[in-house]
Amino acid sequence: MTSGSGIQIPSRLPLLLTHEGVLLPGSTVRFSVDSPRNMHLVSHRLLKGTSLKSTIIGVIPNTRDPEHDTDDLPSLHKIGTAGIAVQVVGSNWPKPHYTLLITGLCRFSVTSLLKERPFVLAEVEQLDKLEQYTSPAGEGVTAEDGELGELSQKFHQAAIQLLGMLDMSVPVVAKLRRLLDSLPRETLPDVVASMIRTSNKEKLQVLDAVSLEERFKKALPMLTRQIEGLKLLQKTRKISPDTEKRVTNIFISLFPFSRVCLNLDDEDEDDDGDDTTALERKVRGANMTEAALKVCLKELRRLKKMPQSMPEYALTRNYLDLMVELPWNKSTKDCLDIRAARTLLDNDHYAMDKLKRRVLEYLAVRQLKTSLKGPILCFVGPPGVGKTSVGRSIARTLGREFHRIALGGVCDQSDIRGHRRTYVGSMPGRIINGLKTVGVNNPVFLLDEVDKLGKSLQGDPAAALLEVLDPEQNHSFTDHYLNVAFDLSQVLFIATANATATIPPALLDRMEVLQVPGYTQEEKVEIAHRHLIPNQLEQHGLTPQQLQIPQNTTTDIIGRYTREAGVRSLERKIGAICRAVAVKVAEGHRVPRSDASTPESPAKQGSKSQDKAAPPEMPIVIDHTALKDILGPPVFEMEVSERLTLPGVALGLAWTPLGGEIMFVEASRMEGEGQLTLTGQLGDVMKESAHLAISWLRANAKVYKLTNIVGGPDPLEGTDIHLHFPAGAVTKDGPSAGVTIVTCLASLFSGRLVRSDVAMTGEITLRGLVLPVGGIKDKVLAAHRAGVKRIILPKRNEKDLEEIPANVRADLDFVTTKNLDEVLNAAFDGGFTHPQLTSKL
Repeated sequence: MTSGSGIQIPSRLPLLLTHEGVLLPGSTVRFSVDSPRNMHLVSHRLLKGTSLKSTIIGVIPNTRDPEHDTDDLPSLHKIGTAGIAVQVVGSNWPKPHYTLLITGLCRFSVTSLLKERPFVLAEVEQLDKLEQYTSPAGEGVTAEDGELGELSQKFHQAAIQLLGMLDMSVPVVAKLRRLLDSLPRETLPDVVASMIRTSNKEKLQVLDAVSLEERFKKALPMLTRQIEGLKLLQKTRKISPDTEKRVTNIFISLFPFSRVCLNLDDEDEDDDGDDTTALERKVRGANMTEAALKVCLKELRRLKKMPQSMPEYALTRNYLDLMVELPWNKSTKDCLDIRAARTLLDNDHYAMDKLKRRVLEYLAVRQLKTSLKGPILCFVGPPGVGKTSVGRSIARTLGREFHRIALGGVCDQSDIRGHRRTYVGSMPGRIINGLKTVGVNNPVFLLDEVDKLGKSLQGDPAAALLEVLDPEQNHSFTDHYLNVAFDLSQVLFIATANATATIPPALLDRMEVLQVPGYTQEEKVEIAHRHLIPNQLEQHGLTPQQLQIPQNTTTDIIGRYTREAGVRSLERKIGAICRAVAVKVAEGHRVPRSDASTPESPAKQGSKSQDKAAPPEMPIVIDHTALKDILGPPVFEMEVSERLTLPGVALGLAWTPLGGEIMFVEASRMEGEGQLTLTGQLGDVMKESAHLAISWLRANAKVYKLTNIVGGPDPLEGTDIHLHFPAGAVTKDGPSAGVTIVTCLASLFSGRLVRSDVAMTGEITLRGLVLPVGGIKDKVLAAHRAGVKRIILPKRNEKDLEEIPANVRADLDFVTTKNLDEVLNAAFDGGFTHPQLTSKL
């Protein structure tokens, strides 16, 4: 603890300006150095010095902000402490700095400054020596003489009393007790003042006390106050042995010099020994796997031997904290009741019968066999149809925790597998972070937008998901950050996507795809009045007594303002209505109950609001006029019949990730050299369909008496054909437009109009066969929304009509076809039969 009595400090000392902490002779303090002057002192003096004297520096308090160190030299304290740097540790994180461990030797006073740059160098005068002090009369005295001896004895007894109040079974307390007997009495004020809990201001008072007698007088009240505080603590809490040990540990933690000066063992007397001990208890009590426990104990041993100033200390500590927090064996118990689950799903979601039936099947099997592995369900459908909310309902049904992981735009595999701990700023992946968040090992994880995963130089996150979503592999999922296996077999994974085309085949193979098509108009009306309108009324602070939206108004909103597969736009429109009504209600709008049931004009309503004795208010009913005032003119009109008024126009059906859509195909011809022009941003498949259609019509031109512009037998001779798909900014591709292109060109060449209420879909071959296509339900619902009455489908898609709701099938006339002859007969009034067939009839 003390330096040898023969050490004489140099007359010139570089000064370390400290803004926190006070170094007293005989104590050891750790200082963080980051100001320019102090950094230069360390790099030019301490790191380049070779002799013992080169490691002796002056530590002088500086109460100013260290940021001002780059300006004028701050006013220095008059007295400082000469110390020897016993340890220097440098680091660049989070910014360049050094950490010094300095042991105080003796006091000095600054007589003059020799230089200020690059570090402060001063002429100093040594004020005291550790073995002897001088009286004011100039005679050598010790701490045993006169009044000074009494103060010394009293101080020594108080220090022994303080240690006696602590647990002597703790090794560091026993060592401190032996140290008190071996230390010279003259050093006690400085040593004890650095040990007990005191402020920097009080330590400065002890530092300024050059006279030994004054030093005892300054330090004795501090020691007495510490003793009284411990007495009060024991008296009020009736301290138990465990509490006593805890108080002892708190006291020991106040000795920043204990490890270096007392030569304490790393395991018991480290500065944060109690912290690592508690952490070790948590590690052993976390019920983690044997492999994980082995890794944690190894990291814990490294942590105990590591200085806190090292950047790796924080990284290792964060790793161990994460390992402790992970739910290795914590799980929730499934509360499965199929009847209750059916009721919950029916209450939360209207329609979606196929999806709910499959979910109930999964829950039923789960109830009968608790160790079921998988399957991984993937809900595929357009936005706004309730895929995410179904996953949340499944979690509620099972009584499990729910966690959503948004995968849209993720293009780094480290987001799934985590970063290796060798990287700066490393962290675990989203799977492990989600488990830490929910705190159990069997939650419901919703992997949202799995079809929108990206791919970059940082790897393929879809490939990283292969192990997560494979029931045969995920029992030993290894995150790069953890570097130990974690069991994911109890997690119920549910994925959502808008389309399967962008999902890699290997990933798609691990999931069971459940199609979630869009809603019919009647289903949207029911959903609006069951869920959307009550939710929006509540969110806008309205009640059914203030606002009512009739069903016919809801139908208008669905058909003329929102043409979508889901209900998100519908909910936004209802929210706009609620906001407009909220303004009226906030202004004090009233409708007298004695008036007609229809709402009054705004002018009358405003005048009535001023009437203090107005009768009870009636709800504001949204009719067609109010709807137009709030939402503006209709966005969509029934334009099908208006656009099919000329030959060369046909109506097709298309599938998009947002649901089904109607698609017009237009054709025109002019004199030319038989060229075919295609516009509308078409893909390769659709271009091939157009060439197929032209080839089939040219091959059958004589049969159907199709002529070119000059009356020749070849439709393309002397004729240029321009085939256009409107909405040119939208990319279009797929084989299902083949029959529509044939019908459009047949109308152009024959001069006949296609029926205005017909839409069609199907793939064609060069021989005129009609092949099946996908997305039938979405396409049929789109045609129903557009007011189409007849739909032409491939014969082999007839089985898909069972998925169409009964009320929609009742409104539509379905014509199933095997070849293009049947398609043309169904698309034109009176049929499109060639003369040979007519003569046979």
